[in-house]
Amino acid sequence: MTAFTDRGRLSLTGSLFIGYVLLLVVALAAVGTLWAVHFDRETDRQYAERVLTVARSVAVLPEVVEGLQEPTPAEDLDPLADRIADSAGADFLVIASPDGTRHTHPDKDLIGQQVSTPPGPAAEGQEWTGVEDGTQGRTVRAKIPVFAEGGSLHAGDAEGEVVGYVSLGILDDDATTEARAAVPAILGTTAVVLVLGVVGAWALSRQVRTKTHGLEPAQITALLEGREALLYAVREGVLGLDGDGRVVLANPPVRELLGLAEDAEGRHLDGLDLSERVRDVVTGADPGEDRILLVGGRILVANRMPVRIRGRDAGAVVTLRDRTELDRLTGELDGARTVTRGLRAQTHEFANRVHTVAGLLDLGAHGEARDYLADLSASHTRASTGVSEHVHDPALAALALAKSAQASEQGVELRLSPMTHVPAPLGADARSDALLVLGNLVDNALDAVGAGEPSGGSAGASGGDPDGDPDADPDGWVELLVRLHPDSDTGLGHDLLEIRVTDSGHGVSDDVAEEIFRFGFTTKASRDGGTRGLGLALVKQVCENRGGSVEMEAPDAEEGAVFTACLPMTAAAVAP
Repeated sequence: MTAFTDRGRLSLTGSLFIGYVLLLVVALAAVGTLWAVHFDRETDRQYAERVLTVARSVAVLPEVVEGLQEPTPAEDLDPLADRIADSAGADFLVIASPDGTRHTHPDKDLIGQQVSTPPGPAAEGQEWTGVEDGTQGRTVRAKIPVFAEGGSLHAGDAEGEVVGYVSLGILDDDATTEARAAVPAILGTTAVVLVLGVVGAWALSRQVRTKTHGLEPAQITALLEGREALLYAVREGVLGLDGDGRVVLANPPVRELLGLAEDAEGRHLDGLDLSERVRDVVTGADPGEDRILLVGGRILVANRMPVRIRGRDAGAVVTLRDRTELDRLTGELDGARTVTRGLRAQTHEFANRVHTVAGLLDLGAHGEARDYLADLSASHTRASTGVSEHVHDPALAALALAKSAQASEQGVELRLSPMTHVPAPLGADARSDALLVLGNLVDNALDAVGAGEPSGGSAGASGGDPDGDPDADPDGWVELLVRLHPDSDTGLGHDLLEIRVTDSGHGVSDDVAEEIFRFGFTTKASRDGGTRGLGLALVKQVCENRGGSVEMEAPDAEEGAVFTACLPMTAAAVAP
């Protein structure tokens, strides 16, 4: 254990070790002192009880009671007192008259003289114990009254005549010597406990060093401040989990993205309101990089990084990025690409028609050229007029025309249902959702019909080969219906936009019908290396976010599928 840092300052573990030892020394010194004081007081109490017990026994002896009533008490009492003092281990035993005249004493020259300490309460029939200085030195003594026959002391009241008292004592030095004899044992025990405490303090400081990875308080503070600044400054969501699946960190962005409560930290994943898809990515059940999550109205990109400390699984850190706006821009770019492909196809077709007209003119077939141009003009007018008459939202009409050109390029016929009817432009928010739904459903159908795949095949692929798909069905078709149902017809309290796409593909088998709207589901491999299985999942998300729905049905078990999306329109969602 290094007690000092490189700058000469005391390290964290050194400070803890010294602090533990000093605290232990102070505690043991206090305990040892209290132990010694208590032992000394207990010794004095035991000596006081000892002299009191012996003095009481002597005071009731018949020889003592009768001897005090003799004319010359000393002749009979002094030998008796010497024998009792020797057998009891007392330093002196004095038997005296109530007036303080000694009848016994270790120093025979003092017999018959007055006692050195007054009789006190004993002359009045009361017991007394304490420490006094006498001819033998400082002693612990007891003074017990002696009553004539028939007298006694009950409940502190004297009964009968007091004929004398017994004073028995033991030198205070003997009690002190006994107390001092216990000091080595107290000091030895304290020293053993101190050594054990020092070893324990060293082990504890080492444990603290291990737990803090050798970091000093200033370094820990800097790391904590840096961590807080980093986690709460970044706009990405950061979710930290321990090895048991409990949330140990959730910064504000991740709470907003996943809709977590403020008390999410410390709770298990099972106790949080997370979808199965989110839980699979967070726990690692769905491994990989840049996993796509659909949460509420957001498209999130998740990356999970396992954390291992000394070879042990310590949890994981999951970062989340909001890609909603990026995907919206990508959708707009895809729309622009669709229009570009349509224009390219029309340019290619226009060039072919110009060449045809030029050939007819070179052959001198002027009437046939005039009829050919009239048919082309009428066909183009019918196509654009049919869309513009039924769909009065410019963006929806433009997307329908672009998808028609894209279908023609792929060799697929895109039909507009005669029931199509959108009488007014949609609001910006409603138009954005409607374009996303229509574009994904039509792309899905075109890809399924053009490639000969089941209708759920691409789940959002974007168009086919500009030069035509060799696997396309020459008789393939896709029918589009877009209809705005007013509140007066639905009775729902709001208008309802219905988008229905029917194709002539091979349909969807029953075993995958329930899975087709799940993110990542696709019936064929990606040809461009991009993420597949996102289109129908986005359609479902948009519909459900608006309180609507999307369903798939197969009118014919052998051919075709119908996708119907219903988008509720609030009063503010439809422009006047």
